[in-house]
Amino acid sequence: MATMLSMALMLSAAFFMGCTNLAVANYGDASAGVIHVGGQVLCQNCFKSYKEWVNGSNPLKGITVSLTCMDDRSRVMCYKSDETDEQGQFYMTVDRIINGKELKAKLCSVRLVSSTHADCSIATNFAGGKIGVKLMRSPTSMFRDIIKYRVGPFYYTTPMCEKPDTNDSQSDEDQGSYY
Repeated sequence: MATMLSMALMLSAAFFMGCTNLAVANYGDASAGVIHVGGQVLCQNCFKSYKEWVNGSNPLKGITVSLTCMDDRSRVMCYKSDETDEQGQFYMTVDRIINGKELKAKLCSVRLVSSTHADCSIATNFAGGKIGVKLMRSPTSMFRDIIKYRVGPFYYTTPMCEKPDTNDSQSDEDQGSYY
């Protein structure tokens, strides 16, 4: 009887372990559904004190943000864009399989594209928004076939905060002869 009970326990443990391994194998499955990418875009004013600057940002509505995914040969495989809502949030989804090829999240980047706000229209590179930020190696969250990445927050700033171009590339003739 004890042998039969221990055999039943071993079988149920083996079954449970098999189900667990199957669940783990499917949890990070590369062919699973779609990739979800989201984040937020805010406006920062450089004239505020540091504490106000860090805590006093305003969400921007109508900002265009893009997602560009490349293939292994550095060709654009997918391009998507989205506009932010009232809370400055954007959200995009992209299929994991495009034209029969697997999309690799590590070859995707998200960046700021344009602002419709004249008072906050200068893209900053804080959190990589201006030049683009690659999706992290591991997703922010995974559940079944849902893979989510969160980026940012990205920031725009006022034209008064834009750093002037101090390049000395112009010749004296271009500037007039004041010398």
